[in-house]
Amino acid sequence: MPFYHKLGKFPAKRHTIFRRENGELHHEQLFGTIGFDGMSSLLYHLHPPTGVTEFVEKVDLNPEIVEDKQLQMRSLMGYKIDPKDDFLESRVAMLVNNDCHIVLAAPKKSLTKYFYKNADCDEVIFVHVGSGTLRTQLGNIEFKYGDYLVIPRGMIYQIEFNTDDNRLFIVESFHPIYTPKRYRNYFGQLLEHSPFCERDIRPPSELETHDEHGSFLVKTKKEGILYSYTYASHPFDVVGWDGYNFPYAFSIHDFEPITGRVHQPPPVHQTFETSAFVICSFVPRLYDYHPEAIPAPYNHSNIDSDEVLYYVDGDFMSRNNIDKGQITLHPSGIPHGPHPGAYERSIGKTKTDELAVMVDTFKPLKLTKQALEIEHKDYYKSWLH
Repeated sequence: MPFYHKLGKFPAKRHTIFRRENGELHHEQLFGTIGFDGMSSLLYHLHPPTGVTEFVEKVDLNPEIVEDKQLQMRSLMGYKIDPKDDFLESRVAMLVNNDCHIVLAAPKKSLTKYFYKNADCDEVIFVHVGSGTLRTQLGNIEFKYGDYLVIPRGMIYQIEFNTDDNRLFIVESFHPIYTPKRYRNYFGQLLEHSPFCERDIRPPSELETHDEHGSFLVKTKKEGILYSYTYASHPFDVVGWDGYNFPYAFSIHDFEPITGRVHQPPPVHQTFETSAFVICSFVPRLYDYHPEAIPAPYNHSNIDSDEVLYYVDGDFMSRNNIDKGQITLHPSGIPHGPHPGAYERSIGKTKTDELAVMVDTFKPLKLTKQALEIEHKDYYKSWLH
């Protein structure tokens, strides 16, 4: 998110002497992406962030892709994945390509026994069920139902849940996650026509600093392999930081829908973007107000992108018999549109209460073995009268 933020204490100039009260130097760390060209922050640690005492193990987390190249509509019953105690074990990749992994998770317990760092991907965690606190090197963020948690790659974090009933829809991006550029001016400020603004963004607000030596387990994912290391000091030993690269929360309920006299195309719902895919938010809104408008979306051909919809709440106007947590995949190459009856049924309606997250990828997505286990096999026939 391109705006400046800071927490804690740091020196007046970068890369200069900054001592603790006992005279020892703080340890400066540049936390950035795209080499030295992307957004970055400068962190100041009590102890060197490099002290590893032991390499514990490594585990292959690469998803098992099925060789099912049938070009057809797909639907996955997301609430059928089994809840698991461990946060990482609960994460199940459903749809993947070289740009992103679309993941479901139902963790029952908080991630507190170890720390996690995704060195492959930025993460966008959509909170469908649950609430709690995201704890990071750069501070804490409270979250609840409807929040997107945007966690930059390389960020060490833990998650504390308030209950054992949690449902997460996660997009792991191999490209940096940005707000859409058409919403921003040359300086990165969100413009007046943007469906949200900086006031809606919740960066870390509480910086917890631990001055502790010992054995701290940090699990780091790189190229699909999870490496477990024991570090000599607590990862959350940052006394201050400033910059542009930090985790933040944004609520889908703060997305202000863009409406018109006739049906608006999907890009008006865009919330995040990368060079390879976009994430959109469908929220409750007034329908089109032309006297002869048809609010339901028209049939359209997905020639250049795969469309994934994750259904959150409400009555999705263009689909029949859709459950919470259900995922639909409408692949590139074939047209799709409203279910039978939805087109006519929408005429005269004044509003919709639907809530959904959409991911449009510019490269085809592949199904994993776990996805086929929860697939609604006859979904592709649901357009028959």
